[in-house]
Parts: sequence; structure tokens; C-alpha cells
Amino acid sequence: MCDVFVTTMRWTGRWFRVTACILLAILVLLPSIGTGETTDFKTALERARRATIGILEDAPDQQAPDRPGKIAIRGTGFHLRDGYLVTARHAVERNAPSGKHIPPRIRIMTNDLNELSAALVRDSAYTDVVVYRIEEKHRFALPTFTPFAAQEATAGDDVFTVGYPLGWGPTMAFGRLGNTNTFLQTVDTRLLQADLSVCSGNSGGAMYNAAGEVVGLMHAIIQTEKDPQEGHCSRLAFAVPAPLAQRIVQAALDGKPLAFSRLGLRMTTVKDGIRWRVAVREVVEPAKSAGLMKADVLMAIDDVDIADSAQLKNYLIERTNPGQAVTVKVRRGDMDLTFPVTLAGD
Repeated sequence: MCDVFVTTMRWTGRWFRVTACILLAILVLLPSIGTGETTDFKTALERARRATIGILEDAPDQQAPDRPGKIAIRGTGFHLRDGYLVTARHAVERNAPSGKHIPPRIRIMTNDLNELSAALVRDSAYTDVVVYRIEEKHRFALPTFTPFAAQEATAGDDVFTVGYPLGWGPTMAFGRLGNTNTFLQTVDTRLLQADLSVCSGNSGGAMYNAAGEVVGLMHAIIQTEKDPQEGHCSRLAFAVPAPLAQRIVQAALDGKPLAFSRLGLRMTTVKDGIRWRVAVREVVEPAKSAGLMKADVLMAIDDVDIADSAQLKNYLIERTNPGQAVTVKVRRGDMDLTFPVTLAGD
């Protein structure tokens, strides 16, 4: 078992610890999803269970790596399709004299207790997502897969997850989504927050909707205990949203470089009447050539209301590509203006 300590926060006089979740949860049933189960839901549960994989620890005896011994699972992941495995980057990170690194190969355990090897395809420190692939000759051992959800998750949605809490499992946990646009200092993107019982060891496991589709990738928990060396559980769980994880994964599957859009605005907070908004602090290309100016108050992009810099950043990351044309609405003095901007690459 491996407990990855991410960071520590001090908030309202109490210590909170954002700890990577590397194995799944204690069985908790919600009446809305856990009783009166339909055949479809039972099928979704079974598919999710069989598509879930455990990330194995390195061989404890490096002098005899093939010697039979205790199985130790350090993390969770899931089979997307065609041998591609998705998990959290920090769930596979290894410590080395030169610092943390991502291993070129990992060992995984399937639900049927098959131990397989997988090779690194792509990783992203920016989003805490990594993709591996099982060798073709062994893909028959993991026939079940789970897709990303076509629709984005919303607050109040029923969700569940499958994995290996504290090194054992697989188990299932059921809960409900809370804030779908929250942030921690562990990654630079938004996260989904859920009321879901997860433990140290959950990281990299899929968060599913009631149809068994992936809506998030388990990332972290917040815990109040002070000892970072012990594994703990919490109902305050966080996941990388599926649209963002899917973008990283799809680039890896297509063999294309990952590129994010750049609008060319640096923002500052201003008060617009009784409402706080963001205004342009500095403007560079491509926004400059499009006509945007310093002190413009940002109102919307492509008719989507923008309230803060984080929301603008999320929109650009998740919904746009370099070269795409967008419309930016700003307030300049007493005038509302709209500018077409062709986004640049990062």
C-alpha cells in the first residue's frame, strides 16, 4: 500500500490535508441508487467492477522480482478500450534520487486476478492523468471496458466508484456530486467534489454515473487527521472532470501532441456595480489584434457567462482548440462590445 501525500492546507484554524486517494472505498449505499436496483444499473455495476484494475507495487525484493510473495496494490485505474488503461499520474509515480518519475512500465491486477504488464503511452502533470497500454498478446485477459460519459456531470448527480481502498478490494462506494467547479492546489484545473466514501488508494479509479459511464477520475480527498504516513478515508472526495481527462486520453490514443488554446488576456478582479467580475490587466496576441484593450470587463465567451479567471481558463482548456474562432463579449465604459478572436496555441 502506498499513501501519496500531496499537500497541506490550514483553514479556519484547523489542519486539512489533501491526500491522494489510491484505493477505493467502504461500501456506502444511497437509497436513490442503492435500493430497487434495475437490471441496467446492475449491469453497469458489474461492467465497472470488471473494468477496474489495481496498480501493483514494485516487487519488494529487487534481487528476486519473480519470487512469489504478498500482493500489494498501491492504486486504482480503469480499462477504457483496446488495452488502454487510465489512472492518476501520482498513483504510479516512483521516488528516485533525482526526484519523482513516471515508470515506463507498471504491473496491474485485473478483477480475475490476472497480473499484466502495461507500457506508458502519455502522462500529464498538468491534469494528473496518465495512460498505459497492455501488450496486445495479453489484452484478452481484460475484455471489459468503460466509456467516458457523453454528457457532463452536474451537481446532485448520483455517482459511484470501484477500487481498492487501503490495499484491498475491489469494493464499491456510492454517493452524490456536489460542487462541479472547485479547486485545490494539487492541479491547475477545476475538480469535481463529491460526497463519496473514498480512502487512501482511490486515486486513478473512475467515478461513474448511474449508467456506468466515466464522469471523473479520482484525484484526492480532504482529511482532518495530522499524520500523513497513515491511510485514511473521507467523504470529501475530488475528481478530475471527464471532459478534461478525456481530452488528455484522446490525444494519447491519436498519437497527437496535446495543445491548449491561448486567448492572450491576463486578468484582474474588479467590481462591476454590485458584482465582482474580471477585467483585462494586460492584453497580448491574439486578443490584441482582435481589438480587446486593457480595462475591458469580461462578460462572456461564446455566450457563456464568465465570472472569474478560473472559469475562463476552464472554458479554454475543456471546450476549445488552437485555431478555433470564439466571440468575446466585454464591457468598455458604458458599451457592450463583441470581438471575434482566433485562438493561438500554448
